[in-house]
Amino acid sequence: MQAKISIEALSHEYFNPTTWQRVRALDGLSLTVAAGEFLCLVGPSGCGKSTLLNLVAGLARPTGGRILLDGRVVARPGRDRGMVFQEFAILPWRTVEGNIGHGLEIAGAPRRVKDETVRRYVALMGLGGFEHKYPHELSGGMRQRVAVARTLAADPEVVLMDEPFASLDAQTRNVMQEELVRIALGERKTIMFVTHSVDEAIILGDRVVVLTHRPGRLKASMPIDIPREARRWDVLGAEAGFVRYRQDIHRLIREEFDARAPAAGAVQA
Repeated sequence: MQAKISIEALSHEYFNPTTWQRVRALDGLSLTVAAGEFLCLVGPSGCGKSTLLNLVAGLARPTGGRILLDGRVVARPGRDRGMVFQEFAILPWRTVEGNIGHGLEIAGAPRRVKDETVRRYVALMGLGGFEHKYPHELSGGMRQRVAVARTLAADPEVVLMDEPFASLDAQTRNVMQEELVRIALGERKTIMFVTHSVDEAIILGDRVVVLTHRPGRLKASMPIDIPREARRWDVLGAEAGFVRYRQDIHRLIREEFDARAPAAGAVQA
């Protein structure tokens, strides 16, 4: 498959104002993401997953290596990339319709195109009947549906998602995961999705990439060979492949924790 995103020997350092030290978040990371692929990133806390997403978004510049999007070096944010954050990043003074159409307004889309697109994503995200509600009138799950719809409505080529369901309750999170599987099937966007949940990575991803402890390097890349139509929680838990993937990915992450743990009997300074 054609590479949509090429990450080449990527390294990144930043200054931590709390410790007054430079932190090396990523080190020599190379990775390709195919056009239309749903790629999930997992790894120990602090391994650079969110940093990687920010670099692909153009919100930060790498200190080494480069990122290519369709063969062009990523140097700044652009309309070809959309990002969904963990927080409910929607405008509190705008209705559901107003939030979803916000990116289209900025882009100068004709009113007819904007209205048709908003209606489509209201229906796609199950927001019918809430079009004129404000964020404070919505549940957390519905606010995050609005955030996802706003990003998709702007029609980016690449969607970057940084733990977008982390703050939701377990039941709502499962529903949102299944909804995203359905949307990914229809939209065929290139998606990079950061999560701490191995189960979430397996239900969503065409492939799961495991990063090492900081500085983040590529530890493993695991294709998920479970049919998309079987990515539902009422059947997935009994799927032998799901159990095997879960065990393998947990083992890879645990290896990173074990490697950083002090040896038995060692004296800590």
